[in-house]
Amino acid sequence: MKGAAPWNCDWSIWSRIFSGTKAVNDVSITIQDGKLTGLLGPSGCGKSTTLYLISGLESPTSGRIFFGDRDVTALPPEKRGIGLVFQNYALYPHLTVEQNIAFPLVNHKEGKEEIRRRTLEMARLVQIEDLLKQAGPALRRPAAAGGHCTGAGQAA
Repeated sequence: MKGAAPWNCDWSIWSRIFSGTKAVNDVSITIQDGKLTGLLGPSGCGKSTTLYLISGLESPTSGRIFFGDRDVTALPPEKRGIGLVFQNYALYPHLTVEQNIAFPLVNHKEGKEEIRRRTLEMARLVQIEDLLKQAGPALRRPAAAGGHCTGAGQAA
């Protein structure tokens, strides 16, 4: 969140049950402010459900979710100030890689210099800076970017 103080994301033990099936069982995790964290595991182990719980797209059957000292368990997704990248291909194929990265910043009406700075920062973070340097008719679209931009991962 813009101008927000540093925070940790904490979950005391919580679960999510769908029709009697435990999709996520007894999770307890802390993500420190400023840390890039990945969830790894086999298909069906609860990675996506965990991210949906963090982002507010799903609610835990039991337990609480905290951002710092703030209980966000009942807070709607748009009030949490976090993002989620879906595993399925969810990029705009008609935009360049740079335009896809910048899209939320443009949508929030950030200034042009801030958009450029943060887009480059994010591209460097995930090591795709070279895809921003393509020019003219060779501008990289997600489909032409190989495995870099295929939506093969998720982040919250």
